This record gives sequence, structure tokens and C-alpha cells, in this order.
Amino acid sequence: MFMDDMGTLTLEKLQRNKHEILSADKILDNFKKTMISHDWSFEGATPSQTSKFTHCYHRYPAKFIPQLVEKLMDEYLIGDGPFYVNDLFMGSGTTLACAIARGYFASGTDINYSAELIAKAKCTPIEPVFLKNKIGKFFDSLSFLEDSSLFSAHKHRVFIPESKIERIKYWFEPKTMEELGIILARINREEDENFKLFLKCCFSHILKICSRWLMASTKPTIDKNKNIPRPLNVFKKHIRKMTRGNESFWAIVPENVKQNMNRYLTIKRQDARHQPVKDNSVDIQITSSPYVTSYEYADLHQLTTIWLESEVDLKEYKKQFIGTSAKTNGARILRSQVGKDIENKLQKVDKKMADEVEAFFVDMQECFDEAYRILKDGGRCCYVIGNTKLKGVDILNAEVFAESMQYSGLKIDRIIKREIPSKILPSKRDAKTGRFAANDNADSFAYPTEYIVIGRKI
Repeated sequence: MFMDDMGTLTLEKLQRNKHEILSADKILDNFKKTMISHDWSFEGATPSQTSKFTHCYHRYPAKFIPQLVEKLMDEYLIGDGPFYVNDLFMGSGTTLACAIARGYFASGTDINYSAELIAKAKCTPIEPVFLKNKIGKFFDSLSFLEDSSLFSAHKHRVFIPESKIERIKYWFEPKTMEELGIILARINREEDENFKLFLKCCFSHILKICSRWLMASTKPTIDKNKNIPRPLNVFKKHIRKMTRGNESFWAIVPENVKQNMNRYLTIKRQDARHQPVKDNSVDIQITSSPYVTSYEYADLHQLTTIWLESEVDLKEYKKQFIGTSAKTNGARILRSQVGKDIENKLQKVDKKMADEVEAFFVDMQECFDEAYRILKDGGRCCYVIGNTKLKGVDILNAEVFAESMQYSGLKIDRIIKREIPSKILPSKRDAKTGRFAANDNADSFAYPTEYIVIGRKI
């Protein structure tokens, strides 16, 4: 019954459980009985509301809306605080930005370079007058791009990462490449780090628009008929949008937080299983975990990676994502019986995919262990996760999460089922490959609803 500490049950973990551990059958039954909570769907939320403050800075797959985070904070952070909020899969930083806006302490991690860039930018308020002046000078220095006679005569610097030149050529037209390279060279010369971060976030956001990438697709797909706009025009338009977002964010972030950002905000690009947080210090953890094939996120963000993190090897980069580590560590054992049943069904149709699913669930076990470590007594972890189907097998992510949490010492506190009308997420999979596909080419729906699985440390 008691095994080693590589993701299995131990005496220490069992002793944590001061509550009844629900069986796999009981958990499955509870989920079947859970009805949709319509007040958690936020169907009435308008685009301007879901992109308020700095939430408009950058598109991001599976980005949940700030209203969901705010509602969880409203329900579970009662009193005067100060409160500490954590997001171990911070993505674009929605949870952290919501926390900073309320004057809470916030920490988060992500293995994705794009996530680190976007989250830092979204959580960093910049004094509006200072920002306006900096933007004016920035575009003045690029004015030669708008006059063909000045452009031909101007000696301009261009920065196009040489190590990724072939990938860049694949995605971008020659003229677009050059103009993007001029803009990036100017960004790199910026001395103020917060403003440079702001500019890089904008640059990252426009890359998909200015590339051959099919705009309607979350998969890396070439659009041969795409009308590609000039980068400078798109950059200016999005900077204006970001500037408005920053102004409203600056107005709401408490002054003591703005003056002490290093104290209130901790963002690290690192493994989610190792949070930069002390034991027993977090009031609530709110996150939307990656899904089984989390390495696909590396593909989705490759444009940012090849331009702004050019030394990264994409193949090696993918190996760092949740769900891959167990391939080199056979000692770790899956705790969840629901998870084991899913893996066994997949083994009959696709052994490789079965191994990936097992690796994902085992990695998540270690995330729940870490949640237990950092949460205060009475603190909660809230995991937003949807179920899906791979190779005809139902992947009950939410049920596995709920069962696994118990073996980390957490009590299943609440299960919320919600519709996801506003979530930016591919809605279908190819049943043969299991990968996300364009809606007109896929035959398996994914995530029409999702769950918020809430565990509590008691």
C-alpha cells in the first residue's frame, strides 16, 4: 500500500488526508450528477468586458476570461487580506493580472516563453503620461518607414534572428520580414525595461496577423490567399489598444502595489511542479491547466519563439511541457483509478498516446502535491479543465484531477460545471490523430463544457 515518493502513495501523503477519500466510482457518480451552473458561463459578458484592462494585450489559446477569476476570488477570499494568489500554469497571466488589480500578492509559472512575456506585460502598469511620451518618440524614430523616399535613403538597422531564418522565411514575406526586423531592432535599443516589455508584447501579438498563418486556425496552417497587412500599421493599431488598457489598469492598481511590484508579483519561467512560493503561504490557486497534448502549445507560439527567443530548439522545447517527463522516468506510478482505466482503454488502440496520457496525469499528480505544499490551511486550488475524446476513448480529465487531488491531501471541496461560450479554444479533434483540427475537418468535439475542480487543504 505504501510505495516510494515518485508520484505514488506514501504514509506521509495518506496521513495528510483528514477527510474521507472518495472512490473512483463515487467520483464518477458525483460528476454525472453535476448540473451546469449557468451563472459561471458569463454568457452576457461583452468582448469589451472580457478584454478589459490589460486582458486585451495578446491573444492566447485556452485563455479564460477575467470574470471567472474574479468570481472565484469573490467567493473564496473573504475579509481584508492581504491575500496571496498563485497560478502554476499562468499562460497569458489572467489570474495574476486580476490579483494585482485588487492589490493581492501574485505568483505564477509557465514553461512557455510567450506566457512569461505576456504575463509580465499584462501585470506591469506603466504611468500613462510617461507611456504616451515614450510611444511618441518610438514611432518618430520609425517615421522613415512611412515615406518610401526616406526609407530608401535611411540607414536603418534590421534584426532578424539568423538561427531561425529558414522558419521565418517560411512564415513571412520578404518585405514583411524586413519591416518586422526594423521594428524589432528599434525595440531592442529601448532602455526602459517595462516599456521594452510592453513593445515586445505588442510585437508578439502582431506576428500571426503579419504572417502567412491562417488567422482562423490555432494550428500552424499556411493561408495561401491571405492579404498580409504592413507590420507598422498593425503595430500602431494594437499599441493604441494596449495603451487604453494600460491606462485603465494603472487607475485600478493600488498605489502601494505600483510602488512595490517586485514585492507583489513573482513570475518565473519554470516547471509548474516547483513553485517559487514558501510553504503554507497561498490563499487560493486559480489555474487552467494544459491538456493531454500540451506540447502542441509550443507549435501554437512558434512565431514568438523564432523571433524573440531565437536560441530555443523547438524540438527540445516541447520536451519540457507537462505530459512528457514520465517517458524518461518509469518509476512514477499513476494513483488515480479513473486515470488507469482511461490508460488501459487507450493502450488497446494507441500505445504511444496511452503513454502520453499517463505521463500527463502523473505530472499533474505532482502539481497537486505542490498545491498542498504552498496552500495555507483552508486554502483552495481551483483547476479549470475540460474533458475530451482521443481515439474514441473518453478522457475524463476533471474526474482524474478530482480523484488525484485526494491523494495529495486535498479534500474535494466543490465541482462546478460550466459552458464555455467565451473561451478561446479549438473545439474539435481529428479522431484518428487526436490532435486539434479545423472545425470543418474534424469529427470529434472537445470541451463544449468544462469543470472547475476545487480542492481544499484542511
